Parts: sequence; structure tokens; C-alpha cells
Amino acid sequence: MREVTDPEAEDRKPQSDEAHSAFAPVGGIEPAPAPEAEEPTSEFTIPEGLRIPPAPEADSSAFTAPQRYQHAVFTPPEGTPTVRLTKGAPWQDQMRTMLRTPAAERPAAEPTQRHEDEGPAVPRVLDLTLRIGELLLAGGEGAEDVEAAMFAVCRSYGLDRCEPNVTFTLIAISYQPSLVDDPVTASRTVRRRGTDYTRLQAVYQLVDDISAEDIDVSLEEAYRSLAQIRRNRHPYPGWVLTFASGLLAGSASVLVGGGAAVFFAAMAGAMLGDRLAWLAAGRGLPEFYQFVVAAMPPAAIGVALTLVHSDLRGSAVITGGLFALLPGRALVAGVQDGLTGYYITAAARLLEVMYFFVAIVIGVLTVLYVGAQLGAELDPDATLRVTERPVVQIVASITLSLAFAVLLQQERASVLVVMLNGGVAWTIFGAMRYAGDIEPVASTAVAAGVVGLFGQLFSRYRFSSALPYVTAAIGPLLPGSATYFGLLYISQENLNDGLASLTRAVATAMAIAIGVNLGSEISRLLLRVPDAATRRAAKRTRGF
Repeated sequence: MREVTDPEAEDRKPQSDEAHSAFAPVGGIEPAPAPEAEEPTSEFTIPEGLRIPPAPEADSSAFTAPQRYQHAVFTPPEGTPTVRLTKGAPWQDQMRTMLRTPAAERPAAEPTQRHEDEGPAVPRVLDLTLRIGELLLAGGEGAEDVEAAMFAVCRSYGLDRCEPNVTFTLIAISYQPSLVDDPVTASRTVRRRGTDYTRLQAVYQLVDDISAEDIDVSLEEAYRSLAQIRRNRHPYPGWVLTFASGLLAGSASVLVGGGAAVFFAAMAGAMLGDRLAWLAAGRGLPEFYQFVVAAMPPAAIGVALTLVHSDLRGSAVITGGLFALLPGRALVAGVQDGLTGYYITAAARLLEVMYFFVAIVIGVLTVLYVGAQLGAELDPDATLRVTERPVVQIVASITLSLAFAVLLQQERASVLVVMLNGGVAWTIFGAMRYAGDIEPVASTAVAAGVVGLFGQLFSRYRFSSALPYVTAAIGPLLPGSATYFGLLYISQENLNDGLASLTRAVATAMAIAIGVNLGSEISRLLLRVPDAATRRAAKRTRGF
């Protein structure tokens, strides 16, 4: 029998759970009208009512500056000007320009030394660079000049992405082959420092040969030359250095009004102090105590001459001994580092100068105090009456510069130039101080500026460091008299006048250092090699 199905009955049957959906419309409720079509929006959608500028012309691009902002752009439309290094310029000027140029704007290196293999041996080049920087820093060279020399060596051997970093006791260099490779970093610690300007000149000559295109210096030859420079003995033996120390003190005593007898007395005191300092160094005492010991014999001889009521001026003997001990080399290097932006190295160097100065103060002040207890009458108002003896003082300044150059182990070929520079410095100081009646600090600054100017000229002529031509020439300008006056006032319990005189000595020392640096910068500005690269200055921070 055939079964007949009713469609309405099928609709009235309850549906299963699979057939019922949560999104199904409920029966008996009219569905809401469908919303109008909407366009997707974002924060880049142009609001209604804003005028859209016309489309750019066919010859413009996405990098074309908008017309309303063309007057306020910082980068010119043609791009940032490239740094071009003139091959005729000295390598010192070229590398200083590179150091002060951002890494992204530096031109690619043009290696002057060729290699037969695929590329330079990176670890050996970095090691050679560190050894050269170590010798320069240990010799008293400024941090900027050390970095310039290290940069020149790296770029000469084809390592263009190098960043040298120099502090007071640590030098480091980092090389990154490419933007996706890991950098290679090496460092070296400078533990011992010595004064040997002959070695400094030889290192500069090696760097100049490496940077030259017409001289082929392989890594092996550079290592052999560097080892030979290290093995070379000092040009002057120990007894010559002791004699030069006495000659420096005797010449300084003549500058402040002493005669022949005072010259020999100051010379004997300085030589005795130098021998005692050598003895202390042989016993392993720190350099601080060496300065304390070296400052006592000249002061003792001056006090002894005063106690025996001799006609000799003991104050001139003490002042001459101070000239032989004041750390002018470290002071100039410290101020130069500060002016060029190497503040950590400058602070360390100036702290070293302060320690040496305190040691000199302790040594001299101890002897002066003992002399005052024994009845030595040292009158600050009647001690150093400097008489105007232009010819004698000029000769004394030249002799002082000669002795200073020998103490710095300077090569014999440059000693004559240093003597001439020191004589010119004292002539300018004497003309401004005595003939023009200008303040001592201002006169010292001008004379030191001339020393820096001539020193930079001589260094450019010889393609060497400027320190050998500058450091010994500032010897006649050192503030020995002001230092002695300050110590004498303090020993007589006149603290206010003593601190004022010591402050004057510090101001004179700073004038020397700043004047030397300013003279060097003026020479770079006015006597530039034709078509040479401009040297960028450090940007001013405005205090923040």
C-alpha cells in the first residue's frame, strides 16, 4: 500500500539542532535594512573639504621637495656635497678631515699599498696600526694626531671602514668589512711613557712612507721598520741629559735677573736634583716622588745662599730650578686634546699635570718652610727685580730652548730650528711686556701663538709632528717666577697672596697651551695647500 506524505505536516515537524543556526533570522521579526556600501578608511584618508594639490608633472619624482617646503630644507636639492681629498695635501690634513666627517659621507679608500693576494690581512693591519698608535701616544702626541695616523695606515692598506679610538692609556680600532659582516675590534694598552722625539719623528716618517703612492711598503717591511725604531737607542746619553737639565735651570735664572754666579749655582742644584730623581726612579718610586726629590736641591741651594747673607740672589736659583721641572709638554698636549674634543684624554693629562705640580709644590715648600724656621729672609717684594737686558735674555732663551730640546731627546737636525723659535718667542714677549707694558698673560699668549704658528710651518715642511718644534720653544715662557712667588707667600703664611700668585701661574700656563693651539689652527687656515680638503670643525653642543 502506497504511503502519501503531506508537505505542510513536514513543515510543522520540529527541526534538529544541525538544521538550526544562531545566525538564522527569528520568525515574526522583520529584518533590518541592509547598510549602504562603505569604503574602507585609514589615517591616510584625505578629509573632506581639504584641497588636493595638482598631480606632479612628468619630470618630477617622489624625491622632489614640495613647493611650500623648498625654503626650509636642510639638504640641498643636488644632495650633500662629497668630501674630496686632494692628493697633494699632507696626509695629516687629509686624515683629520676624514675623522671629522660622518662615516656615511666618507669617500671610499684608495689603497696606496698593493697586495698580490685577494685582499689585505686584516688582523696584521690592525696590529700594525695599534703598534704605531702606541708609540705616538707614549711619545706625548695628541689624541687627534694619533687617530689621524692610525686612520692613514688603515686606509693605505685598503681598510676603509675603520674607527680608531684613543684615550689616555688605551687605544682601540674597529673594522667592519661590510654592513652585514661582524666588526673586528682590537685594542692595546699604553703602560709606559717616555720622551723621545727622535723616535716620534721616525714613526711619522714611517706613516708618511706608508701613505705615499710612490713608495711601496709591504706589511713585512713596515713591521721591520717599526721594530728597528723600537730598538734604536736614545740620541743622547744620561750624562748629557743631566748637563742639559743644569743648563736649562741656569739659563732660566739669567732670564729672571741672575748673573754668572747665579747661573752656576742654579745649574749645580738642577743637576743634583736630576741625579736624585734618577736614583729614585731606579728604586722603583712613582714619578710623583721623583718630582718631589728633584725640586728640593735647587730650593736648598737658594735658601743656603740667603742664610749666609751672600750677594747672590737665591730667589733666582730657586726659580731656575722650577723652570727645569714644570711639565710644559703634558700641559700643551692636555689642553690641545680638550680643544679638539677629546675630553677624557684631556682630563687625564691635566690631572697628571696637577699631580706633578703638587709634587713640585711639596718639594719646594718643604725647603722654604725649613729655611724660614732657620731664619732665611726671603722677601717676595724685593726678590726678583728683573732688569731689562735684551741681548743677554735673548741669548739665555736660546740656550734654554737648546737644553729643553736635548731633554726631549730631539734629533740633532731640528735643534737649530727650535733654538730660533724659542728666541723669537722671548723677543715677542719682551717687546710686549717691557716695551709695550702689556699684561704678562696676554704677552705670553701672543708669543705662544707665534711658537705654534712657526712650529706648524716647520712640521709641514718636514712632514712630521709639530711637537718637536713647539714644546722646547715654549720653555722661556713657562711661569717659573709666578710659581715661586706663590710658594714663598704660602711659606710665610700669606695664603691669599700665595693663592693669587699660583692662580696667575696657572693662567699663564693655560695661555701658553691655548696660544700654541691657536697658532697651529691659524697656520692650517691661512697656509692651506691649493685645492686641499677643508677640515671640518666639531659641532657646537650649546651646552646640552
